[in-house]
Amino acid sequence: MDKIQKLALGSIFVGTVVFVLKYAAYYITGSIALYSDALESVINVVTAVSAFMAVRLSAAPADANHPYGHHKVEYFSAVLEGVLIIVAALAILREAYFGFFNPKIVDAPMQGLAINALAGVINAFWSWLLISRGRRLRSPALVADGRHLLTDVMTSVGVILGLLLVPFTGWVWLDSALAAFVALNILWSGWGLIKESVGGLMDEALPEATLSRVREIIAVNAQGAIEAHDLRTRHAGRMTFIDFHLVVPGHMSVTDAHDICDRLERALKADVEDALITIHVEPDNKAKHAGIVVL
Repeated sequence: MDKIQKLALGSIFVGTVVFVLKYAAYYITGSIALYSDALESVINVVTAVSAFMAVRLSAAPADANHPYGHHKVEYFSAVLEGVLIIVAALAILREAYFGFFNPKIVDAPMQGLAINALAGVINAFWSWLLISRGRRLRSPALVADGRHLLTDVMTSVGVILGLLLVPFTGWVWLDSALAAFVALNILWSGWGLIKESVGGLMDEALPEATLSRVREIIAVNAQGAIEAHDLRTRHAGRMTFIDFHLVVPGHMSVTDAHDICDRLERALKADVEDALITIHVEPDNKAKHAGIVVL
C-alpha cells in the first residue's frame, strides 16, 4: 500500500471518529445546525471510502484495455464527492426550513459545542495533511477530500460562533439560519469540486505558467532541431501527458534525431513530475514557422 492509499484509508478512520463526535454534539443539544454539521460528516465518510477505492484503482498498472493507465478514476471519485456534498446540502436545507418555522431551545449548548470544536480541530489537522500531501503526491482525490474537510472546518467554526450568541440574544431562530448557512456553503464547495474535476475529465491543458516552462525547456534542450510545433498537454490524475512535433534537418540521421528526443524527455521529466512524453519527428519541409523556435 503506497502513501496515497494509506492517507485515503486514514481519512475513513478520521471521518468516522469526527462523525461520532459531531453526532454526540447534536444528540446532547438537539441543535439543527449541529445536526447539519453531523450530516456532512456522514458524507465525509462516504467520500473517504470512494477516494480510497479510487486511489487503489488508479495505482493499477496499464493493461491492454487501458494502455494509458487508470489515473482518471480519481476524477470520477472527486465528481462523486461533489454530487454527494450537494445532496447533503439539500437535506440540510430541508431541516433548516422546517426548523425555522418551529424553533426550539438548544439544550446544554456549551457541552455540545465543546465536543463539536474537538471534532473541528481533528478535521482541520487532517484537512491540512491531505491537501499538502495530496498536492505533493499529485492526487486529485486526496486534494478534493482535503478541500471538502476544510469547508467542513470553516462551517463548523461559523456554527459554533453563531450558537454561542443564542443564549445572549434569545434568537432561537438563529439555529436554523446557521444550518441554512452551512448548507449554502456546502453547495458552493460541491459545485467548485465538480467543476474542477470535470475539467480533468475533459483533458484541460496545463496551467499557462507550466506551459511556458515546458516551451522554454523544449527551446533550450532541442539543439540540432529547427522548431517544435503542435504542442499538446493534459492531466490525468498524477500523470501529465505532453506531446509535440519536432522538426529536424532532412539530412539528419535517425540516431541523431533520437538523441535529441532523449535529451528533451530527460529535461522535461526532470521539471514535470510523472510526465509521459510523445515526440513526433518530422523533416524540415514540415516546418510551420509558428511553433517553438529552438535556441
